[in-house]
This record gives sequence, structure tokens and C-alpha cells, in this order.
Amino acid sequence: MTERLILGQTLTFGGDPFTEGPEAARHERRGAVLVRDGHIAAVGGAEDLRARYTGAQVTDHGDALILPGFVDAHAHYPQTAIIASWGKRLIDWLNSYTFPEEARFSDPAYAAEVAGRYLDLLLTNGTTTVASYCTIHPESVDAFFEAAQARGMRALAGKTCMDRDTAPAFLRDTAQSAYDDSRALLARWHGVDRLSCIITPRFSPTSTPEQLEALGALWAEHPDCLMQTHLSEQTDEIAWVKSLYPAARDYLDTYEAHGLLGPNGLYGHAIHLEPREIDQLAETGAAVVHCPTSNTFIGSGLFDMGLRARMRVGLATDTGGGSSFSMLRTMAAAYEVAQLRGTALHPSELLWLATGGSAEALRLGHRIGRLAEGYEADMVVLDLASTPAIAQASARAGNIWEAVFPTIMMGDDRAVLQTYVAGRPARG
Repeated sequence: MTERLILGQTLTFGGDPFTEGPEAARHERRGAVLVRDGHIAAVGGAEDLRARYTGAQVTDHGDALILPGFVDAHAHYPQTAIIASWGKRLIDWLNSYTFPEEARFSDPAYAAEVAGRYLDLLLTNGTTTVASYCTIHPESVDAFFEAAQARGMRALAGKTCMDRDTAPAFLRDTAQSAYDDSRALLARWHGVDRLSCIITPRFSPTSTPEQLEALGALWAEHPDCLMQTHLSEQTDEIAWVKSLYPAARDYLDTYEAHGLLGPNGLYGHAIHLEPREIDQLAETGAAVVHCPTSNTFIGSGLFDMGLRARMRVGLATDTGGGSSFSMLRTMAAAYEVAQLRGTALHPSELLWLATGGSAEALRLGHRIGRLAEGYEADMVVLDLASTPAIAQASARAGNIWEAVFPTIMMGDDRAVLQTYVAGRPARG
């Protein structure tokens, strides 16, 4: 049995820093992680573990910081090629860039090319788990899962369903085909290796009530699955929903009325929520996902991190509406958005959102998102002096939080020394 001992600084979260403060994390200045059979077998001081596991292969990352691999809780891999495209508002951006690009994913070869490129970009940036929307084409889901499977990644995805005439004709399915295709994909992929299917209505404006009802029925048949969609991203989107669903009490009710509100629900953005919606999400045990670079790029608004007190909150790039593949940049944007709302997120809270917090949003907090015995050995190793600007800032640090914060705010893929997927190096 091959054992690998990975050395460096370590940060281990024993709890949630939002409720317990920075003391929820333990910092080892000279720490180590023992990996065996793709899982973490031990975490502790480097000298202690070296003495206990003398036969282990040793990889020493020096002063670099070992963290759980980043977890991106909401993304659109088919939008990889159109990231950072100039746009106006959400609806204009979808019509100008997203829908024409997604039409190309009927070609399995193109879908495979983009899926591989996208996942390699994630690994380069230290992201080891992602929940992605695909397109209406089942081939796009197959391509994504095949690429993730080849890399040994934990990945979640679903066929994006749209049958309303608000979506272009070349990107519409039907209520029945959405059900049938999604059901077949669940049978083919859900629970295979490290893969999970998610039931995925894009959002209420592009689905008829009949399609939402069909997908709600499918979810009731597979309640262990996640369901992902979008909620209250922009004010003009909310007005659009009201015009299409005049009988609904609010945006969330368009899902609730069709069986698409539940404890395994993931609701992206959730910026402009009504009090009733907040109460329902909290009471149901659903999760919302904060997409800060997307929300600022498209001008959607400022997410309220105070929702963390009542529900699970994940963090996500939302590429390609989001303007970066990097969870470091996403953490920086989350900090900036919270500042604009009068809250200064601590570095421990930012790192938790990008790791354990997002894992919990995806109902995977028992498997990934922590450096802890028995967890899957997905890790990122960060150089805390990756550029001259970051190096001069971190050199003045009096503690680990002051040392890592410059990398959160200014870091990019140059800060990622190595990414480990199930204990195996994924870079170089």
C-alpha cells in the first residue's frame, strides 16, 4: 500500500469560523497530511508523522500552505469560451453570448474539447470539485462527466432544461424530453466514481409550468439528488418572472409550487430576496450560492452574507458570467461585496466559504472541504509569496491570517504550486 506524506503549513478547520471565529481553524507552521488510497489518513505535525510513517513517500512543499481543494458550487462549463465578454444586463448577455455558444454543444467533439479545457483550468487554479450546468444536449453532460472521470475529480452536473419560447428555438427541449433525458442521465452517471447528477431547470423564465412540474416529479423520485437553478439575480429578471407567473407569490414560489423547493435545493445568486422567500429557504433547509464576480460583472447587486445565520451558503465563480476561473479571485470579490454591505469577512471565513462551506452547500461536507482523517484527499498548495507584491505584504505578517490574506486578495494561478486530486498531483 503506497502512502504519501505531504509537508507544508496546514490549516485544519474543526468547525465553522462564522459561528466559532478564527479559532475554529488550527494552523501548523510545519504540518503534514498523510494520504492513503485517495483519502486522508492522518493530519498533524510534520516531524511526528514522519516518525510514525517512515515508509511513506515524502513531498515537501516548504513554507507553502496546504488547504482542502477549492469547491466551486455553481458554474456553467459551456460558457468557458465566452468568459469576460462585454455585456449589459443578464438577459442581453444570455441572448448575445450564452445561447449562441451553448448551441454548439450538440456536437459531442466540441463539448468534449471544452469540458477538458475547463476542468484543466479549474485544476490549474486549485479547484478540485465543481457543480456545473451543462446545456440542453445530453451529449454535453456525457462530455463533462467523461472529462471529470478521466481526471479523477469529484464533479456534479446536470442537463440544463428550457422549453419556453423565451429561450431560442434552437435551444429548447420539452417538458417530456427534459424529464426523460435527465432520468436517463441519472441512471447512467449518478453515483459512478466521484460523479453526481443534478436536476437542472435553468430558471423559471425559460421553463413552462409543465416542465417545472415534470422536473419536480423527477426530483420526488430521486430525492437524494441535488436540484440547481437560479433565483432573484437581477431586479428586471424578477419583474420578468412576475409577468410570466402572475399567480406566484414571489420568484421562489414559481419553484415551490412545482415541487422544486427542498433541502437538497441549490439556488444561485439569491440577491434580491423577499422576507417570505428567506423564511421558506431557511425553513426548508435549502442552500443558496453566492457568485460575487458574476454579480459585479453583470451589475446584479450585492449578496447579503447575513443569510449565513439562517441557511447554508456556498461560493462560486459562476463562469462565464463570472469573470474568473479562480476561487482566490472569487474570495476577493466576496470580501469586496461584503465590505460594500458593511461587513468585513475574516480570511478564515473566506477560506471556509471556498472549501467546507461550499462542500456543505453541496451536501458533501462529510467527504470533502476539510483536511481531516477519512476525507477525500483533494488539496491545493498555495505559495504565499507568489508575486513580489504578495511577497512583500505577507513578509510583514504577524500570523497566518495576515500571511494568507494578500494571496486571497491578489493571488491567481501563479499562487497554486500544486493541486492534488484524490491524493494524486494534478499539475506537472
